[in-house]
Amino acid sequence: MPREKFVIDTSVFTNPDTREIFGSSTQEAFLNFIRLARNARKKIDFYMPPSVYEELLHFVEENELPGDAELVIYIKPPKRFEIMVPGFLLYELIEELRSRIDKGLRVAEEAVRSGEESDKTISRLRNRYRNAVRSGIIDSKEDVDLILLAMELNGALVTSDQGIVKWAEKLGVRTVNPRALKSIIDKYIKK
Repeated sequence: MPREKFVIDTSVFTNPDTREIFGSSTQEAFLNFIRLARNARKKIDFYMPPSVYEELLHFVEENELPGDAELVIYIKPPKRFEIMVPGFLLYELIEELRSRIDKGLRVAEEAVRSGEESDKTISRLRNRYRNAVRSGIIDSKEDVDLILLAMELNGALVTSDQGIVKWAEKLGVRTVNPRALKSIIDKYIKK
């Protein structure tokens, strides 16, 4: 039986809706995950691209990580120059970006037309603009690294970021909800 391979996103530990599975804070969630993953290492491989690991280190105290953290989660970059992605992905991504830029412009125009100048208006504009432009899309090199590494390894991508899920599924990459990850690990530990 081939070993399971999971590519882990930072959102597993930072998203308040999913990190509670492993702990109440990002630090606690990641440390608890490492403990569980260490026990499942004989049957499951866990991976994280270096860019995502660096992102995670902004949320956790590196000096409090166990010494074997990078042995429990393999830090591996995707082979960016060897992985081929279909042209439709680029086409759809450009279409999506153009649509989102237009939505962002409409949000900004609406804020300017309201004539209000307050911190509350600016805050509302930021939130609505971020939602119009960034929600539901891959919007960082870390997002792309996750998808490419999962493709390369033929592994499952574990994330709560719906933009990553949407684009991973377009490429046929298996995704796993972080809520299911703990029970999967528990199952393998008990085998």
